[in-house]
This record gives sequence, structure tokens and C-alpha cells, in this order.
Amino acid sequence: MFFWRNQTRRDHGSTALASKNQERAAREARDRLKVYNARQEVHSRATKRKFRDNVIAIGLVVLIAGAAAATQIFYFQAGPGATASASASASAIPSASASAQANVGAPDPSLAAARTWTGTVTLNDVALGVSLDGAAAPQAVSGIIQDVNDGYYPGKTCHRLAESTGFGILQCGSLNGTGAADSAFSYGPVENAPKDNIYKAGTIAMARASGNGYSNGHQFFIAFNDSTIPADAAGGYTVIGTITSGLDQLRSTIVAGGITAGSGGSTTDGSPTIPTKITGFTLK
Repeated sequence: MFFWRNQTRRDHGSTALASKNQERAAREARDRLKVYNARQEVHSRATKRKFRDNVIAIGLVVLIAGAAAATQIFYFQAGPGATASASASASAIPSASASAQANVGAPDPSLAAARTWTGTVTLNDVALGVSLDGAAAPQAVSGIIQDVNDGYYPGKTCHRLAESTGFGILQCGSLNGTGAADSAFSYGPVENAPKDNIYKAGTIAMARASGNGYSNGHQFFIAFNDSTIPADAAGGYTVIGTITSGLDQLRSTIVAGGITAGSGGSTTDGSPTIPTKITGFTLK
């Protein structure tokens, strides 16, 4: 009996010790699981935060790149930064109606009456005699006639002066002086463009957006030198007529005054150093 009781006590002691060991092991396992879960939660949060930050960063990069691209498109195709040998453009982004080859706010081409119109466009105090060919470019000449009749041009600026080898133009008539197009006034198609892409000195032609033949509007350019302007996907640039007098005075005053470089830093394409406005435009 004595031996049995001692054995029983030893068995109970072993059982209690084993139970404590199991509880300790279970507790340690739970503690390890808590630590593991906590680490997983931290890792998960860090992963989500990193993903979110990456998405935001990518979005910002895309937004900045888009803004920069839009700015460059406008600057190099529409404003003073347009390359001297590339184009004489009026706006950077074709409107939906222009892309659909529809005229917006433009008169019927019959307004030009298929005849020659003569008159004077005055830039500052330089009076330039003009002759517009309503037979060769009826839609564009009709647009100019409507603008003249509406008194649109006086006070508008010549925002772009560009001169380099084989190129020399003065561009005028934008809605706000920046080269931007007027969404309420656009038309096409391209008319009477030179097949050899050479715009002789004295040529008056319509400015438009690159690649869009239905983006003619208020803006025109005067080639004061023989100018080679390559055609684009829409063709060339509508020639509406010629300067019949005053071209030498234009060269010796406004052109000779030089070019103020735009934000692109070009010394051959910017705005006239002598601020230039259309002070009068008459036709008959």
C-alpha cells in the first residue's frame, strides 16, 4: 500500500507537470501565432499602402505627362513655339465638329461671289493692299468677308512672327492673341493650296490646326518671304490672296523689329518684338 500511494503521488505529479508543460507550450504557440498575425497585418498594411502610393504616384505621373504633352502640343503647333519650317497653324486640338468635316459658324461660300475682292489690312500704321480670290477659295474668302463685315479684326493681334532660311510669316487674327482657335467658328476644306508647298512672298493664307482641314477660322498668315511649308495629312494651307502693296514697309518695320522668343526659347519663331495689332481691315 505504501508503495502504491507513493506511485500514485508520483503519477499525479508527472501528470500535473505534463499539464503545465502543455499549457505553457499552448500559451507559447498562441503568443507565436499572435506575433505572426501581427507581423502579417503589418506586412499587409505596408503592401496595401505601397500599392496605394504607387497608384497615386503613377496617376500623378500620367497627369503631369498629359499636361506637359498638351502644353507642348499647343505651344509647338499653335502658339509662338511652332517650328518655323513645319506649319502655320491656328489651334492645337481639332474640334469634334471639325473632325467630322462640318463647318461651324461659317457663311455659305457663295458670299464670296466667285470674284476678286480688294481692300486694305492695316497692321499698326502699315497699310497693306490686299487682293482676295473668291473664285479660287470661296469658303475661306467668304469667312474673311464675314469677319470684316462683323468688325472682328480691328484690335486683334499678330501673335506670331517666324523667320528662318526659306521661311518667313506673320500670323494674325486669333481670338485672344495666343493663337487659340475659336470653337464657334471653324470651316473647311483646304482650298487653293500650292502643290509645291511654296508660299510666295506676299501670299495671304489661312492658318489651321495641324492635320485638320476643317480648322480654318479667323487666323491668317502673310508670307513676307518665299516660304516652304510642307503639307500634312490634311494637305496644304488655303491661299486666299496676295499683298499688292506695302510688303516692303512690313519687312522694314515690324519684321525688322525682330522676334521675341517664346517659352521654347526659339530665336526664329516667337512674337513680334514690336507689338502688332490689326488696326483696320476693309474689303470691297
